[in-house]
Amino acid sequence: MSEDPVHAVYLAVLGGDLDGAREHLQSGLESGTPPDRLLKDGLIDAMSEVGRLFEAGEYYVPEMLVAARAMKGCLDVLRPLLVAADVKPLGKIVIGTVSGDLHDIGKNLVAMMLEGAGWEVVDLGTDVGPERFAAAVREHAPRVVGLSALLTTTMQNMRSSIEALEGLGLRDQVKVIVGGAPVTEAFANEIGADGYAPDASRAVGVVNALLSVGR
Repeated sequence: MSEDPVHAVYLAVLGGDLDGAREHLQSGLESGTPPDRLLKDGLIDAMSEVGRLFEAGEYYVPEMLVAARAMKGCLDVLRPLLVAADVKPLGKIVIGTVSGDLHDIGKNLVAMMLEGAGWEVVDLGTDVGPERFAAAVREHAPRVVGLSALLTTTMQNMRSSIEALEGLGLRDQVKVIVGGAPVTEAFANEIGADGYAPDASRAVGVVNALLSVGR
């Protein structure tokens, strides 16, 4: 195959072609392409472009989801190779939908976009109480905690989660970002969050900006 496997992976992820992306990834690995190059120039660059296309109104949530799934499928293959090569993630992020809220599509998409940008994501799932967020911060020592809420009735549990971190002396150890359909920047400021992302594509930029991570 004469095509550059890294570019082929990039195009396949951009088009949401999971099987094609994994095939090109395997081809690249077999031809000696370094795993970190496939990660950075293939997967991460593709998801960055997916985010740009979403913000430009050229991609919508379905396109983002299939691209993120293609990326995740490749990442599952690459992860043990990256560990073996001592390629470190940018850091850990704990993410979850707050107590009382069972919505997970937006949260899942944010998690996949962050993974695609080089972060290690600890996904606590849905209906996560303040004490579970606090316990996860103690256990995983993440750089960021992401709180999601899709209901106006559960938004206040974001506040409770931040207060739980404060009460246990953990708040200054992490940055807290919030998001979800009813959440606004004004609400994020009101509850003392460090950042707010209106959608999954911008969550990566918010996290990277908070932690001064540049590409």
